[in-house]
Amino acid sequence: MNRKLLVIGTIAYDTISTPFGKVEKILGGAATYIGLCASRFSLDCGIVSVVGDDFENEHLELLKKHDIDLSGVEIVPGGSTFFWSGEYHNDLNTRTTLETQLNVLENFSPNIPEHFKSPDIVMLGNLSPDVQLQALEQLKTKPKLIVLDTMNFWMEHFRSGLDQVIAKVDVISINNDEARQLTGENSLVSAANKIHQMGPEFVIIKKGEHGALLFHNKEIFCAPALPLEEVFDPTGAGDSFAGGFTGYLTQTGDISFKNMKLAVIYGSAMASFTVEKFGTKNLVNYTPSTMATRLKAFKELITFEIE
Repeated sequence: MNRKLLVIGTIAYDTISTPFGKVEKILGGAATYIGLCASRFSLDCGIVSVVGDDFENEHLELLKKHDIDLSGVEIVPGGSTFFWSGEYHNDLNTRTTLETQLNVLENFSPNIPEHFKSPDIVMLGNLSPDVQLQALEQLKTKPKLIVLDTMNFWMEHFRSGLDQVIAKVDVISINNDEARQLTGENSLVSAANKIHQMGPEFVIIKKGEHGALLFHNKEIFCAPALPLEEVFDPTGAGDSFAGGFTGYLTQTGDISFKNMKLAVIYGSAMASFTVEKFGTKNLVNYTPSTMATRLKAFKELITFEIE
């Protein structure tokens, strides 16, 4: 029997502009990227989210085709799906949000299906801390691992709720700016130490094109980012990382620091696929052989011998 991964997050439509082009109203959202990446592993993946009745049936079918359980996805009659529009600047590391329409997300109350109330791993995608707490309260058993992704907006406006969530999770995954904002520390090592004290046993600090750091007490693992010839769209890279990371851990059932290092590499590989095309396009075309090639490239990047 497959192990279960429960994903709480957004399903959305995005309009994205980068120096390489523009796409209108394409499939997006944290849960979408996480689910598409995690579903590539041997596991049962269920998403808890909300969409409006404007959500295209072809997109529901796409998620179902990847064996993602959508029984926890609420479709609101007469409602509009969460929409985000953004523009990336020349270096692709910075972006401007042009529009955010919360729509059905504004009154979203998660409802976890009975058969997903005892998951092995829970992935809390970037969402309101209130929603994340509501989801955790519905679980019947303590998961082997709870992973949290969050962002600066929740730190600025919902800090007390966010602190409550952070105290309940085992792993937090944030970028370097967010780690500094959360802790007030400039050094990422000091920031990770402070976050450990807030609750999480493992801290992942993502550094975009410069890779990711995994902290566990005094142990640190530094994963590179794969140097890519073409980066079209960074949207969803962090969520794809989360999907690869939690997907691998759910499949293996091993949450040791040693295995988590490999999970970080799988997550980084998934993120590297995502950024090569707009939206979820590359994730849909992904094959196991492309993953094998990419993992080999990561291994070559970090393997060396000292005489």
